[in-house]
Amino acid sequence: MNVWRKKPIAQLLQESEKTSLRRALSAVDLVLLGIGAIIGTGIFVLTGVAAAQHSGPALVLSFILASIAAAFAALSYAEFASAVPISGSVYTYTYVTMGEFLAWIIGWNLILEYTLVVSAVAVGWSGYFQILLSGFGITLPEALVKTPVEGGLFNLPAVAIVLAIAWLLSRGVKESARLNNLIVFLKVGIILLFILVGAFYVKPENWTPFLPFGWSGVLTGAAVVFFAYGGFDAVSSAAEEVKNPKRDLPIGIIGSLAICTLLYIAVSAVLTGMVPYAELNNSAPVAFALQKVGQNGLAGVISASAVITITTVMLVMAYGQTRICFAMSRDGLLPQVFARVHERYKTPYLGTWVAGLAAAALAGFIPLGRLAELVNMGMLTAFVLIQIGVLVLRYKEPDLPRGFRVPGVPYTPILGSLVALFLMFNLSRVTWLAFFIWLGVGLVVYFLYGYRNSTLARNAGPER
Repeated sequence: MNVWRKKPIAQLLQESEKTSLRRALSAVDLVLLGIGAIIGTGIFVLTGVAAAQHSGPALVLSFILASIAAAFAALSYAEFASAVPISGSVYTYTYVTMGEFLAWIIGWNLILEYTLVVSAVAVGWSGYFQILLSGFGITLPEALVKTPVEGGLFNLPAVAIVLAIAWLLSRGVKESARLNNLIVFLKVGIILLFILVGAFYVKPENWTPFLPFGWSGVLTGAAVVFFAYGGFDAVSSAAEEVKNPKRDLPIGIIGSLAICTLLYIAVSAVLTGMVPYAELNNSAPVAFALQKVGQNGLAGVISASAVITITTVMLVMAYGQTRICFAMSRDGLLPQVFARVHERYKTPYLGTWVAGLAAAALAGFIPLGRLAELVNMGMLTAFVLIQIGVLVLRYKEPDLPRGFRVPGVPYTPILGSLVALFLMFNLSRVTWLAFFIWLGVGLVVYFLYGYRNSTLARNAGPER
């Protein structure tokens, strides 16, 4: 049994040239795609929780530390995406450098990560949507907004938005990108408005004490808010639908992360300066802070816009999920239904709906609770592997053309891997337990189905 067999890079590049997907995305589309995925629940929800429970006013430092870990990984993503512009993100990159077994593990974790993000954000979206309806005097029956565990039937708004996202993605990537672009401009505009208005209400005494929970709180806060940086890896999943992937993918990955990091730091500084950190432990900290300083009108605008802007997170993460499944299915590790492309729309039509229905079921019938740490575990695992993969690829394929190269190799990837591992060990034991349970299920699926049906096993045979 050879679970370390690898896909030849030449074969991957040939597949990308004759892809059945439509190349319609530009560098600007990719930057906006990344911003659409990164800015959402993290900035509208997690800022308050992290400040009140972990970081205090030092939330700025937590975001900076998390951004450093994300930046290291972004450099590696950019190099891989420019050298191997194939759908599948870090799953594909691991397949060509470290073999099928580790590729399966990371692909399996990415499926969980993306599915949980879509489902969790859908539940949050449902809450904002209900608040918006109540402003017009409309109240949905509790049976249609609560899960069976909570005493209802199912969360109808959450199910409806996930299915709407699946329908949009199944119709075409360019159509989805256009909607994302429009919403991203609205999202960034709202955030800039909050920063400009909120800056006039900052009281320096709210930043004292700056480290109420000590440095351990800053580190734990960084592990929690790392959720906020999830999404830029989904940009690399668009590789086979980009007009000029070797040039545009690095721009999209690094550009979106840089813009979002600056916005996160500014928002966290203004937010903790407006309101004492202990009061920010609620699900809408940005709107709450504005209400505390008497800006009720702007707080209402923020709450209403959240219904629209959070949609882009689901849109991009659901997109990334379907492209991971597409790549794994094309490799034979998942059933072929995920790789079938619609003749007219040029999208993995059936796979999009299967993934959408799964995410809708989770959002509608299961109270997901605090998923940020479990999602972070999948992200950080991917970040460790991709940086190791850069080192392996540099050693084995030194002459492979690259549109972008990570500076400071081998030190930069090694340091980035250590930072990601450090954040992983700051996550809770429950998170680690859930991670290993999901990993165990994945191993069973791989050895019962994926290993036997792999295209390498059927066509080329295992490497010798």
